[in-house]
Amino acid sequence: MSRPWPWRALLTATLASLAALHGLTGVVDATVQETCSAAANADHRVDYAFCVSELDKHRDSPGADAWGLAKVAANVGVNNAGAAANEIDALLSATTPPAAAAAPAPDARAAAALRQCEKLYYDMELAFAGAYDETNARNYTAGRQMAADADTLVRRCAAGFAEAGIPPPEPVARRGAYAVQIAIVCTAITNLLISP
Repeated sequence: MSRPWPWRALLTATLASLAALHGLTGVVDATVQETCSAAANADHRVDYAFCVSELDKHRDSPGADAWGLAKVAANVGVNNAGAAANEIDALLSATTPPAAAAAPAPDARAAAALRQCEKLYYDMELAFAGAYDETNARNYTAGRQMAADADTLVRRCAAGFAEAGIPPPEPVARRGAYAVQIAIVCTAITNLLISP
């Protein structure tokens, strides 16, 4: 009885890898640059440089197709929203040592807006997680809607500061700008999956 040739297994694995890389599996295939370019062409709000920069540094991006990159964008959104909620909590805790030395305590208007934003960022974290889950289940319309919901939540946070007549603290403004961009990227890439 002859043994299977080891090179056959290697050849089969190599061909399967090449098929996946070249889109022969039927899945939308693209690099980060190609996907971000297509997203930017389809949605003028997508900042191509931001899209490439943020998705390219994620551990799941190399070799990911558009489906994988939509999930990466949602995952990045989850991480940003969680970090924003933590930073807001630190700003609200500024009256207790040792944080008191790092930042002044917010006044009543700022504290109220921060509390509202903290809740909204927790909700945003869930919205991005939902976008990830729905996209992973290939329910693209629901995934797109959840990413769009995240964009709405960050805008509500900014509106809370505007209504209070004060600018948001730097970490909140920075995280908010980032959240808007990653929500737009996530929505645009998911749209590519709906209408390839």
